[in-house]
This record gives sequence, C-alpha cells and structure tokens, in this order.
Amino acid sequence: MTAPRRTIGSSDLSVFPLSLGGNVFGWTADQATSFSVLDGYLDAGGNFIDTADGYSAWVPGNTGGDSERILGQWFQARGNRDDVVLATKVSQHPDFKGLAGDNILRAADASLERLGSDHIDLYYAHFDDQTVPLEETVAALSSLVDAGKVRYIGISNYSPERIEEWFSITEANGLHRAVALQPHYNLVERDFEEKYRALAERENLGVVPYFALAAGFLTGKYRDGVTVDSARAAGASKYLDDRGRSVLDALDEVAAAHDASVASVALAWLAAQPTVVAPIASARTIDQLPDLLASVTLELTADELDALTGASEEREAA
Repeated sequence: MTAPRRTIGSSDLSVFPLSLGGNVFGWTADQATSFSVLDGYLDAGGNFIDTADGYSAWVPGNTGGDSERILGQWFQARGNRDDVVLATKVSQHPDFKGLAGDNILRAADASLERLGSDHIDLYYAHFDDQTVPLEETVAALSSLVDAGKVRYIGISNYSPERIEEWFSITEANGLHRAVALQPHYNLVERDFEEKYRALAERENLGVVPYFALAAGFLTGKYRDGVTVDSARAAGASKYLDDRGRSVLDALDEVAAAHDASVASVALAWLAAQPTVVAPIASARTIDQLPDLLASVTLELTADELDALTGASEEREAA
C-alpha cells in the first residue's frame, strides 16, 4: 500500500500514517490472531506499532506486559525488529507503577526483555505521576536515550501546564527533548484542538492520537436499536446522542461518496488534522484490518473535511 511516510516531530522516525494499536494483543486477540494482524499490517506497508507495559493487566489471568510479550515473540519468529518503529509506555505495569526515576529504568529493562529487543524507538511517559518531581522523571527518560536503550521520548496523558513544565526542565538541564504527544483525540473527542494543538506546534511534537475510533463508535456499528457484542460496547455507546448521530450521518454520506467504510473516513479525517502524524487504531481480527489500512490512501476533499468537522461541532453545547 503506497502511503507517504511522516516524520514524528523533530525525530528521524519515519512512519506509516496509521499506527497499529497493540492493546488488543493478549486481550481480545490471542497470539495466532495477533501474528496475523501484525503480518497483514506490515505486508500493507505499515511500520509503526504502539503498545504499553501495562497492556493488558486488567484481563483476569494476565500480568501486564502481555502485549509486549506477544510482540517479542512475533519479532523473534519473523526476524523483523528493525523493520518496525516500536512505541511503548511506562507507569502502568503492576510491578512498575509510577514514574520514579529508578522505576523507569527497571521498567524499561523489563519491557526490552519482553520485546526481545535492545532498544525502544519511542518511549512514552504513559500517565503523569505527580508524586514524583517532574525533574526526576524527565532526567530518567533522558538517561535512557544516553544509554542507547531508547531512541526518543514521548508524553501521554499530561495536562498542558505539565507539558510546558516538562519542556522548561528539558531546556534548563540540557536533556533530550520529547518528540511525540499521545492524546485522546478523535471526531467526537476534540478537546485536543483547544488545549494542546498550539503547544504541539510550538514544541514540534508529532501527535499520535489514541482512541482514534472512539472505542469503536466511529466504525459506525453502534446505532439505535443495534446490540454489539464487544468488550468496548459500553465505552462506545455513550456517544450515541444527538451529536453522535449527526457525526454518523456525515460519515455515512462521505463514506458513500468514496465507496469506503465509516471507519476509514473517520481515520482519514483525523490523519488530516494539523500536527497529527498517525492515528492509532487496533484490529482484534484480521477482518477489521482492511478498513483501517484503507484510511491512509483515502483523500477527503476540503468540503468533506469541513462537513465532518461541522457535524462534530453541532449540538456540542446541548
């Protein structure tokens, strides 16, 4: 699949404009299915995989690091670690909670062991830990770059004020700069635009949004009178209000014009937004992958982008 690669912020990481989410690996996708999805993504030209050390500790019987473990097994089986830009995160593994400096160093080593790799391409602070001085967190992450274990640093789930503080610390101490921001952003969750976009532009952060399909709502399968058997059904169904219906109507219209799926259109809209490098989307079955991949070559017109944006804004104050 021919899609121009994009550079993450000020880094030299060149990535496919759709990141494959690894949250489902070891959760709703077993090892064999995960391998099939990963193979299909790479075969289509993909090279950007996102996971976290905490995935999927919430599943009974799992321990955390389950997704990383499956990825490590896949890398070993395929011998393709160098073909992938791999992002993972720290702070949520049950054995490595928080962002104290020594914890970050130990958590990174544990992730590397599970992944069977000597480096992490992009390492995010997953959730802010205000019990630890931010200077300690930023310095520990920077030291991992110095050690060659991490190529670049990213930030996820921090307030704008804390991100600004992060960069003040970076500049004052001559530390390695963060190059990526992973926010909650999609067609029905747009706080990013007001709160973070200008900051991302100013600090040259490549934006890699999670929940790009709003827990599945933006696939279009959640409609009035329809029951969906999914682990994410509760999270998706909350969007089925007047504004959500307006968004689905607009997505249906654009999708029909391109003979595309609703999911493809929703991802294409997100990928077209300023500062966004690659939305993250996951596939728990190989059948879900084509619609995700189709988004990277789907070119929406300015009028279509405006229609989708307007539908999302409609009734927002209601």
